[in-house]
Parts: sequence; structure tokens; C-alpha cells
Amino acid sequence: MPDHWHGVVQVNKPMNKSLGHIIQYVKSSCTARWRKITGTVLDSSSSQAIRGMSEQQRQLYYSALPLEQQPLWDDNYDDTICLTDALGNIDTRHFSAMIRYVKDNPRRAIIRRAKPEFMRRCLHVRINNRDYAAFGNLFLLRWARKVQVFCHRKAPDHRTPYERTDAYRRECMEWKRMVMQGATAIVTPGISMGERIIKDRCIERGYPLIHLQKEAIGRYWKPELKRFEACAKGALLILAPWKPETIGKVNGVPADTDYSIFHNLNHLAEEICTFDGEARVIG
Repeated sequence: MPDHWHGVVQVNKPMNKSLGHIIQYVKSSCTARWRKITGTVLDSSSSQAIRGMSEQQRQLYYSALPLEQQPLWDDNYDDTICLTDALGNIDTRHFSAMIRYVKDNPRRAIIRRAKPEFMRRCLHVRINNRDYAAFGNLFLLRWARKVQVFCHRKAPDHRTPYERTDAYRRECMEWKRMVMQGATAIVTPGISMGERIIKDRCIERGYPLIHLQKEAIGRYWKPELKRFEACAKGALLILAPWKPETIGKVNGVPADTDYSIFHNLNHLAEEICTFDGEARVIG
């Protein structure tokens, strides 16, 4: 890619060194070759000083240097381990998906550059005095009507899945009616089965959707293919609240449990629906 590198490393036998050592070797070898091509040499005192710096200090230091003296690589790397079964055999579906992801990256990059307003990544957005990271179409926050989809897992009888009830079917018809009227965005974390059905339907049909997730959105984070395509259409905004595990207890249950996190995400969805101001993009 123009500004980063993707690869799939297949390990066929036990390694004496960790993957981190292998990646570091590749990065340092490329850097050494780059220095030789450009004729750039860092003196020993500078190299020693750099090793003692924090990541932020190094970024500030390198930003003041000419381009040819800056490093080829960022610190660290992002990796995903291919799933295996109980016997240690590779999950062929996951492995194929990893290959497809790498091959599809150039197309995704073209879409992001062609539609920057729909594929916007913000690591710090303030909404209702709460901090979020975001990916997608921020303009959806300004839509005239935002409707929360919130569904319990069970019907009032505590036995029947809520998505199988007549009440749920009536709600689905009402949500669709509002969407088809226009200027309506669905807001949900898509946690319960009923919520997931509506979330997936919005993504598949291109209905405007604001999706809250507990997973953090970082500098290199990207949505999976279906949500990526929805973003490309301008129909999706993904919001990730900062540290959802610290928002607060729910019914006395610790804040870092799935129970409290999921309830808090639905509370945030309710807040988003009442938001009628301008999201403050900080970074």
C-alpha cells in the first residue's frame, strides 16, 4: 500500500523466535537498505538518544528532521492470528478471509480517497460532552430524526425470544416506515438478537445507521467488508465510546462486565438520539 504494508505469514513449524523478532528484523533490514540508498547516516549519539525516547518523543523528534532521515516504519505492528480448531488445524474460512482482505485493500484505499466525507476516521469526537472515536459519515449525527432500536432478549414471559413476538414485528414495521419517510437514522449497538437483525438489515439495504460498538477505533482500525461498503454509500457511522468499561455500574453489576457495557451502550444510543448540536471533532 502507499503508506503501509500488509502480509500473511504462514508458520509451518515451531519458531525459535517470536513473530515480533521476525517483524523487527524485516523492518530494521529495510531501514538499513533505505539508509544506504539515500546515503543517510545517523551518528551513534543520536541513535542512542532515540532508543531512550518514548514513542511520542520519537514522533516529535523525527517530525523535525528531513524526510530522508525519518524512519520507514511506525513503532510496533498490528497482527491478527488465524483461527484454528481444537486440533490446531487452520480455520480455512478465516484464512481465506485474511487473504481476501489483503487483496481487497487497494480497492478500499481508492474508495476512502474518492469519498473522504463518508470514510472519515476521527479518534476523538465529543458528543453530548462524551468522548468517542468514529468512522464513517459524521453528517448522520445532524439528521432531523434519529430513532433508537432497543430490544430485550426475552419477551415479558421471560421464555419467548423477543424477536419472535408480534410486538417486535410491529416495531420493525414502524422503524421501516420512519426510515422510508426519509431524514431518519437508526441508532443501535446491535447487541440483542432483535437489535442485530435491524442493524444487519440497515447495512444490507443501505438504510442510514449509527452503530455503537464497544471495540475501540484506533489509528489502523477498519470495519469489516459489509460495514465498509455501507460507509462507502454514506449510510453508516460507527461510534466507539472511550473506555466503555468505565462508564458506570448497572444494577450494581461492575462497570467492566459485558452486562453493564451493553446496557451503557444502549444508554449512549438514547443520548445520541436526542443530540441536535454539532459534534466537536478534536482529533
